[in-house]
Amino acid sequence: MNVNKDLSYAFTLSRQCLRLLGVWPDPQVSLNIFRPNIRFVIVTCILSLYVIVPQLTNMFRAWGNVGRVVEHVASANFSMMALCKLVATWYHGKTLRTLMISVVTDWRNSTNAWQRNTMLNIARRGRSLAFKCCAAATCTVTFYVSFHLIKFYRNMHLPQRNLVYRFTYPYNVQKSPNYEITFFVQLSGGIYSAIINCTVDCFVSILLLHICAQLINLRTTLNNLVGELANRSISSSEFKEGLTAIAIRHQHLIRFAKTVDDCYSVVLFIHMLAATFQLCFQTFQVYTMILEKLDISIVKVAFLSFYVLLVLTHLYIYCYSAERLLTESTSMAYGVYECKWYDLSAKDAKSLMFIVHGSTIPLRLTAGKFGIFSIEMFGITVKTSMGYLSALLTMKD
Repeated sequence: MNVNKDLSYAFTLSRQCLRLLGVWPDPQVSLNIFRPNIRFVIVTCILSLYVIVPQLTNMFRAWGNVGRVVEHVASANFSMMALCKLVATWYHGKTLRTLMISVVTDWRNSTNAWQRNTMLNIARRGRSLAFKCCAAATCTVTFYVSFHLIKFYRNMHLPQRNLVYRFTYPYNVQKSPNYEITFFVQLSGGIYSAIINCTVDCFVSILLLHICAQLINLRTTLNNLVGELANRSISSSEFKEGLTAIAIRHQHLIRFAKTVDDCYSVVLFIHMLAATFQLCFQTFQVYTMILEKLDISIVKVAFLSFYVLLVLTHLYIYCYSAERLLTESTSMAYGVYECKWYDLSAKDAKSLMFIVHGSTIPLRLTAGKFGIFSIEMFGITVKTSMGYLSALLTMKD
């Protein structure tokens, strides 16, 4: 059994990209929160100085032109989401490393075939979500880069050349190679935004799905333990020892889920607000292009269309994994009712109430402790976003 191989299988995309960004909570390396990785510092500076600040500045410059304001805010919005997630992952590096050590331990201790199969099946779901998100991000980035490279080629010989994001820097941007360097640094900022959003979202989702797999295994272990006592295969004292281990393990998983929520709850609140407006802004741009029949290249239309799909995919990943976590945590209580508790003595059957009590409050992933991620929230967010779109179109008219 190769734990490193299992970890790579479950966290394929997140592991490599978070290492590239300098924030991977490697369970084999001790992290120091006060000594950030140089790659993390570089990416943070690029996002802040070459994407977010220029676009927010352009937003104020274009105030009064709804179409231009929406375009600038949408770009800054997506990059701010990425920056918040990156900083949160770095800031909670030690805590996340502890969680990753727990994940490694779970893979190492999965000695039974059925436990390992459950973990592999759930990990396969996580990989599927990650690759779908990666595919949407790849398509979006491809059209994003293509659109701006075409603009770069057209601007090469012009006396006044445009950047990806117009901004006044404390140096002569029009002079070569300043222009080329600034242009591609800004372009890389947009690429980093897509990579960070995709990577962190997949990372959090896989952590939640890992908890789901452990809850399924724990429920099966409880069912087997009760069955053995009902069949008189074990004694009452052995049953209590096994039940104690299950209760302790259950509390560990509850703390695991709460830790993930504590690390990302504030960031996910920002994500929910940003995603709501992002869907509104991007849909507004596509709608305006189609309605007014603007002379826009097919590359930009394709980019915006995949952009909308990407934002929806990111939101769905959180909602699906959180919904699954809520369902599996609640199923622990139902698992007690489904086992052969009626064949146990009254004293032994009462001991099962500890598991039921631990499952009374479902495990959740929250947005700033205000909202709970679920499939229902996904629908509400899309509906709210379309309501804002209607208001935005009214303002434009």
